[in-house]
Amino acid sequence: MDDHDMGVTHVIRGDDHLNNAARQKMIYDAMGWDVPVFAHIPLIHGPDGKKLSKRHGAAGVEEYREMGYPASAMRNYLVRLGWSHGDDEVFTDAQAKEWFDLDGIGKGAARLDFKKLDHVSGQHIAMAGADELILQVQDYLDATSQEKLTDAQVEGLSAALDFVRTGAKTLPQLIEKARFILASRPIERDEKAQAALDDVSRGILTELTPQLQTVSWNREELETILNALAEAHGIKFGKLAAPLRAALAGRAASPSVFDMMLVLGRDETIARLNEASQ
Repeated sequence: MDDHDMGVTHVIRGDDHLNNAARQKMIYDAMGWDVPVFAHIPLIHGPDGKKLSKRHGAAGVEEYREMGYPASAMRNYLVRLGWSHGDDEVFTDAQAKEWFDLDGIGKGAARLDFKKLDHVSGQHIAMAGADELILQVQDYLDATSQEKLTDAQVEGLSAALDFVRTGAKTLPQLIEKARFILASRPIERDEKAQAALDDVSRGILTELTPQLQTVSWNREELETILNALAEAHGIKFGKLAAPLRAALAGRAASPSVFDMMLVLGRDETIARLNEASQ
């Protein structure tokens, strides 16, 4: 009766209510009311094929927000659970509104798949506009009770965004890759980064610093100097890159050394190398 009084035209619900539809239709027919369109969609099951529950992981959208999945990615993934539009896996809100229809709903139960969610999330991070992505990062930091980015950090992240977003599946992964530009001196180093700064590596960094004072600050010139330095010491560039990553990012894994140097700029790069070589 509530549905009739409110003018409900479509009843879309889980297929566990399918048995109710026949009884409810009898009431509509007995009252002489127009029968709404009934659509029963598959339930979402966990990775083990059983009905989704708390034991399968996050239970509410707030938890997925705190895990660092962009809202647009969650909407995309949730729409795609149990519904399809051809082979399209990744789409915008506007496309979802345009494409969605009841005919695309599958008959089998949908299954929560974190690998697919990660893939969709990574695609949304990759295709988001710069301003939009910065806002998503700020929203994530707020949701997890972390300090929001300062204006200087926003400026630095914006400059690094094109390469730190590459390969990032979640916002925390993006933030970790961007840690080099978000950090301030003294640079906090993890254990592996600290191990890369032995006496020999510190000596090489000390040798490099004056060469960077006068070089033209572009990728080609930086590659020439760093490769020549590695060759002069009889080592492969990878051996030189390890202490450079430790000095610039404080991490053993980081974006390209050249990308970091270009974004940090000459003065900050040299200051970090000097700090690490002490």
